[in-house]
Amino acid sequence: MSWFIRKEKGINTPTEMKREAPDGLWYQCSNCKKITPTREHKQNAFTCPHCNYHEKVGSDVYFNLLFDDNEFIELDENLTSGDPLHFVDTKAYPDRIKSTMQKTGLKDAVRTGHGKMNELDIVIACMDFNFIGGSMGSVVGEKIARAISYSLEHKHPFLMISKSGGARMMEAGFSLMQMAKTSARLAQLSEAKIPYISLLTDPTTGGVTASYAMLGDFNISEPEALIGFAGPRVIRETIGKDLPKGFQSAEFVLEHGFLDFIVDRKDLKDKLTSLLTMLR
Repeated sequence: MSWFIRKEKGINTPTEMKREAPDGLWYQCSNCKKITPTREHKQNAFTCPHCNYHEKVGSDVYFNLLFDDNEFIELDENLTSGDPLHFVDTKAYPDRIKSTMQKTGLKDAVRTGHGKMNELDIVIACMDFNFIGGSMGSVVGEKIARAISYSLEHKHPFLMISKSGGARMMEAGFSLMQMAKTSARLAQLSEAKIPYISLLTDPTTGGVTASYAMLGDFNISEPEALIGFAGPRVIRETIGKDLPKGFQSAEFVLEHGFLDFIVDRKDLKDKLTSLLTMLR
């Protein structure tokens, strides 16, 4: 059996002959920690095939998922924030905006566009959490208001996809004004009897929850999304009581009557199409 005995110890493969797995080939779920090929995760609408955890995604994913062949016309794509208060924290507000734009490739925390969804005309506004926590500043409110105006003018249904930490503190009162502005514009949409569907994703909090996110003809959500106004810790310290299990999850909010239904991201396009078809 001398042929079965290793004569040299270790692996002697030259470095240039070694093959490394390329980066980004695998995805590890942050919820169940199981490994999935990145390609499969993407094909599964960025949801975990093991536990169905919905990964946080941005407007590029939702537009690709909802618009037919990812074909749409973006509205007000070059609108950017000013510096009305000359705000400075760890850095000047204009510098923060500039660095975030370079990092994310986005102009602000919302993108709006119109196109076809299963051959139905629709206007979609989608927030991006990567842009300063999806915070609602004057540009966010203005772009949403203009998208609603486009819906009014062309009588197309309006879909709002919210993902935000709330109002943008760097714009203070200018940010809070967007709550009233977008709510007033949505009232016009209601008077015109044009459908408005609000999709709340993880997380939807603060002034966004207190305004346009909860004003839909249909308020829907993705599974296990965090939905609330103030954070759980703030509420616990305020009322001095332990909060119910699953407090502020989409399922908890649905059970207490603030949502119409929860929809899996993989089924979102078909569900929205069915809903809008019924409303025609």
